[in-house]
Amino acid sequence: MSIIDQALEGKVALVTGGSRGNGRAIAIALGRRGAKVVINFASNEAAAKETATAVEAVGGTAVLSGFDVANSAAVTEAIKAIGKDHGSLEILVNNAGVAINGLLMRFSDDQWDRTMKTNLGGAFHCVRAAASMLLRAKEHGRIINITSVVGEQGNGGQAAYSASKAGLIGFTMSTARELASRGVTCNAVAPGFIETDMTAKELPEAARAKLLEQIPLSRIGRPDDVADTVAFLAGPEAAYITGQVLRVNGGLLM
Repeated sequence: MSIIDQALEGKVALVTGGSRGNGRAIAIALGRRGAKVVINFASNEAAAKETATAVEAVGGTAVLSGFDVANSAAVTEAIKAIGKDHGSLEILVNNAGVAINGLLMRFSDDQWDRTMKTNLGGAFHCVRAAASMLLRAKEHGRIINITSVVGEQGNGGQAAYSASKAGLIGFTMSTARELASRGVTCNAVAPGFIETDMTAKELPEAARAKLLEQIPLSRIGRPDDVADTVAFLAGPEAAYITGQVLRVNGGLLM
């Protein structure tokens, strides 16, 4: 990690889906910058505790908050509790998501609904529930939505995932326009192919080699690449950036 300052000291940040992968790296990066990080998880509390330990290891503060972002009532209750327990919420990172792959003609209604309710509905639920606290934070308020390169270019076998991530981009821009008058920014980060436990297991070597041929920087991305971008957008350096999609993909999509 390159982020070592304390620019987020005194700020409270909620990272959804913070128990592993990109979410864990984001939580660590925000904690390193001084934020108190609320780590959301849906079911894997043990992994969330590991993330909290990692945040504390770099000098940050971390607490856990278990709820399903697809459940509107649960989100509202959890974010209300965050405000009560910690006094504020300045940074919201909508990272929680699911990727259910399959050909469109064989995709079930349940698979489509779960993808949309989690990836797009989850961000909506969290922003709506947190909006009043973010507006009170004024120019310190930050919303960062984690979308994907496939939300811009599509991908075979990922119609639902691509559609949900494309929708998240539109949601980001509309939210940015609604909240800008109070100084709150809303941006999206669009990772390309990032090396996580899940992708390492699912990508065969032949497919990895073919993918690398398409990436000008000739390497798979790391969670830290995404996390450092999020930490930048959460900080004072990004106060005049809103409604943007920052691509973290090694040049896969330009």
